[in-house]
Amino acid sequence: MKCRAGRRLGRLRAGVVAGALLAGLSPVAVGAPQSAAATGHKGDPTQYWNNVLLQTFRNARGWDASPGKLSRSGAMVFAAIYNAESAYQYTYGTLKYEPYLNRPLKYADKHSRPRPDDEERLIDRTAYRMISQLYPGDQGYIDAKYRARTGRSPHSYDPLDRLVVDRVVRQINKARAGDGSDNPETYSGDTTTPGAWRPTGEEATADEGACKQPSDAVTPNWGKVRPFVLRSGSQFRPPTLRGFTSYADLVASPEYAAQRDEVRRVGAVDSTERTYDQTVIGWFWDHDLNGTYHPPGQLLQLTGIVAKKFKLDTYETTHLFALSALSLADAGITAWDSKFDSPINLWRPASAIQATGGANATWEPLSADRAGAPFTPCFSAWTSGHANFTAAWASAMKHFFGRDDVSFIAHSEDPHTIEAYRRMANFSQVAEEGKLSRLWLGVHYRWDAEDGNVIGTNVGDYVFDNALLPTRPGRPHQQSGY
Repeated sequence: MKCRAGRRLGRLRAGVVAGALLAGLSPVAVGAPQSAAATGHKGDPTQYWNNVLLQTFRNARGWDASPGKLSRSGAMVFAAIYNAESAYQYTYGTLKYEPYLNRPLKYADKHSRPRPDDEERLIDRTAYRMISQLYPGDQGYIDAKYRARTGRSPHSYDPLDRLVVDRVVRQINKARAGDGSDNPETYSGDTTTPGAWRPTGEEATADEGACKQPSDAVTPNWGKVRPFVLRSGSQFRPPTLRGFTSYADLVASPEYAAQRDEVRRVGAVDSTERTYDQTVIGWFWDHDLNGTYHPPGQLLQLTGIVAKKFKLDTYETTHLFALSALSLADAGITAWDSKFDSPINLWRPASAIQATGGANATWEPLSADRAGAPFTPCFSAWTSGHANFTAAWASAMKHFFGRDDVSFIAHSEDPHTIEAYRRMANFSQVAEEGKLSRLWLGVHYRWDAEDGNVIGTNVGDYVFDNALLPTRPGRPHQQSGY
């Protein structure tokens, strides 16, 4: 991590932003170039393209809909948008934060004045290019959204493409080339030893994949993907699950028995111990099913909700989205590292409980597919991806604003949700509910949630301390990582 002085600088920057927001002032420096909305533009450009990206998340299927792949896409899109915006700010002398990985770009001399729509064109064209590249199957939809926003064809000539957009897209693509995200290898680990993950037996439906054989495990090598900011996916993983190094010792322990029994009691579809509010929380944060924006999408939507509440300007909005998206992407990698690259690849509660036999042989979790049949995500339990994601997001938000006590209305589009909207008293509530939601749904143990929360928090802290740092007089800009 950065030294304490670096952390203090980051907190000071966050405090200044928060103070400006509370005072009703724009956090962008006085005198920064202001961009008037171009004809056809509606609202903040980053918010607009976030909504477009979330629809591509809903459309994704198979491994493309896995949490890791979606969070990687989000990080690539918002890092590119942020770098394009950084070029605008650097060109006109108002750069406040380092770009992601590369030197800041300058596309005009110091005597030039920006056209009224330069800033939005840079974001629109960069976002369009990145999302089109990542989701070519949605090209018609993406083209239509570009035309609806700008009133122009996405294929029309724009000099900003050559000056900035092409270079930014190449930079991000080069940074992610060969990162391991396209590894097609399927799972071939131990699925017979008690305690070891094995398929939970769900049949394929029209909208979900099957979990009948080991090769159905979703993105088992995602923990080996090169992170965006972290040094490695295992950077914050404990050496073992609570000190256990063998399945035999694990399943014979009283700690394991207590964990399994808690899920059996509070995570069952017919539980009499789970409270109404716990059921609400379980479904509100679920989004396991295809057709939803999935957990990374829900959190990117929350980023937009908070940015809109504080009326962040264009620059700060791109900065906040990049910070949260990078944190989510690395949280996804760390979650899968613990799931498949640790000594214990833990079986899901359904497997553990049903293996005890007797009345438990037919135990079912609350979690279900759209038809109401039992549904458990097809990958191992420890640690919880939801806990990693929500903790990393909460950490990024707390650091950005320099405070936790920010209330806002969160939204859920899970098909089973009981409440579509839920008031959050602070960012930490998102992390707390996100981690425990998986226990109430019966798909995770408490230690999955607790350990995932710790790892995710560390991820968010590290990303804030090591990426998109405030510029300082006399400090050289970050050197190119390409």
